[in-house]
Amino acid sequence: MAEPLERLAAGALGWLAGNLDHFDPFSASGRPATHGTAKAALELALLCHCAARLDEPPDTLAGARALVRKLWQDPDFPRLFDDVPRHSSTYGLIYAALAPDGIDTAQVRARLALLEPEFLSPRGKSPYQRIEIRHYADKAGVRHTVEPYAELLAHSPLVAYRADEPAEDGAPLSMPRAYALTHTAFYLGDFGRTSPGLGGGALVHARDLVGRLLRHCVEHELWDLAAELVLTQFVLGSEPLDTPQGAAAVECLVRAQRPDGALPGRSAALAAQPSASPGEFFAKAYHTTLVTALAALIVASPRPS
Repeated sequence: MAEPLERLAAGALGWLAGNLDHFDPFSASGRPATHGTAKAALELALLCHCAARLDEPPDTLAGARALVRKLWQDPDFPRLFDDVPRHSSTYGLIYAALAPDGIDTAQVRARLALLEPEFLSPRGKSPYQRIEIRHYADKAGVRHTVEPYAELLAHSPLVAYRADEPAEDGAPLSMPRAYALTHTAFYLGDFGRTSPGLGGGALVHARDLVGRLLRHCVEHELWDLAAELVLTQFVLGSEPLDTPQGAAAVECLVRAQRPDGALPGRSAALAAQPSASPGEFFAKAYHTTLVTALAALIVASPRPS
């Protein structure tokens, strides 16, 4: 593992392992939380899922894996999805897709039974939304009617988005569009496991747009998006540390990482204040720290053959 990535991964994983009580919605720390507890647990499950596929899964995640197994077998956990009606169907699908091996799947099947056929169809959804649903539905083994990826590629954010009209702050894309771009790459490339299917001019365009976004992130210390874009570079076939933009982004993240391993917020402007309570700090820091761990682990690992 390259030294900067090793430092990032080790520190971030150590901090996450020391703060699992905040990921548990039913713990003393999780119950009064201000962050979305169900979302945080789903994101932790994604980290565990991706790390388990590496040649050498980190032992540091043993406690996280145990927590995910416990939550996925707790009937009260999927009920939390109903507290966010706008996302309850998506959360239910992700919950099923990330179910740990070897658990009783009765609860998972019950949650999947609540999904409406309309949710699993392409009707009324953007190409990005259809790609997301297809990714998790395929992983969960759920029948759907979303088009094949090959039919969605040309209209996906990776191909369709242009930096011709930058956002008001000078960014190549607005923040929501930038995150749609990274997540599209994650889903199409299964977080670095497969090729996203781009070639020729489309691949050149996507890589160029990611490079422009990375430069902006480094200039403005947008840590969370920088971590996602480093992983996006890898998904698109580049080695981030061999590119000026990727190497600069990794160094930016190394500088932002605290001695305890946490990245204190999504950006320098949004970082937690020194006076923040443990719960407030977690709400600010957990996502960027988790994404940084995910990116560092995957980028530093050999590509699947």
